[in-house]
Amino acid sequence: MAPYSSLSSRGIARPVVSATLLALCALTLSACGSDDDTAGSAVAGAAATTQVTDATGTKVKVPAAPERVVALSEMDLDASLALGVEPVGLTAGRGQKGAPQYLAEQAKSIPVVGAVTGPDIEKVVQAKPDVILAGQLADEQVLEQLRKVAPTVVTIDGTKDWKKALTLTGTALGKSDEAEKFLADYETKASALESDLGSQAGASVSVARYSAKGTAVMQQGVFISDVLKDLGFTRPGIQNEQGEGHSTPLSDENLKEIDGDWLFIGSLDATSDADLLGELAKKPAYKQLGAVRDEHATVIDGTKWTSLGGAQAALSVLDDIRKAMVK
Repeated sequence: MAPYSSLSSRGIARPVVSATLLALCALTLSACGSDDDTAGSAVAGAAATTQVTDATGTKVKVPAAPERVVALSEMDLDASLALGVEPVGLTAGRGQKGAPQYLAEQAKSIPVVGAVTGPDIEKVVQAKPDVILAGQLADEQVLEQLRKVAPTVVTIDGTKDWKKALTLTGTALGKSDEAEKFLADYETKASALESDLGSQAGASVSVARYSAKGTAVMQQGVFISDVLKDLGFTRPGIQNEQGEGHSTPLSDENLKEIDGDWLFIGSLDATSDADLLGELAKKPAYKQLGAVRDEHATVIDGTKWTSLGGAQAALSVLDDIRKAMVK
């Protein structure tokens, strides 16, 4: 299985500004033009503006209270909803036709304006945003096009730290107090869970995802590893090392890399999750894992645990761990 690709210049099919896009731009308040024209048109009619320094260090002038937000990553969608803002456009999650499974109900009425590989510029224009949250988008050509539609804020830096992204998103959406409150609530619940783990505190916890192509393990530098670190867990094998991509494929011969006191494993396909442990238990390589023998293996939602993650995902992960490990 190949590692997940990020919204980077390597993984994005660069949109071209077509005649249709130009026509759409002419019909919107945020008409395509120069950078100076963009800043003025995108905030037309707004009572006030504020300046935000995004994850790339770029200073962006945004409405003080945005009303039409487009979220171009799973983490942006998660953060916006956590802060009480329903976007007017989203990009589909990894392996999904729409929002990630754990956000599907909250986001069921939000139009899709792109895929994990990149936004559909024409659909973004049609959403008439007054702010665009661009996730970890690094393609300068695409960013330039988006900035001609509305003020565009890159919310995720190279660390992919969901807490930093939530704080920045809160600033961009005029919801800094809400972001601060959310983080305080998370810290309280994480501390309570760590205390309640009892004899399982400091256990070795492994996280992997599975598909027809095989098994992949989550290393350091991704969302779920940050959450597990907050809880004081250790990680087995190469999960203590920084990964080159979002996840690292493993052969059956190297499956010992996912053996720990506890194993959390999932997929991006909700229909297969129910039978996943049963399928894996039949495989010789999995039968040898201590976590499987000890019945310490738990199926989890891969769109939440092993994707880009976010604020609500972090709280939900705490609940999943509590159900699995606290007796």
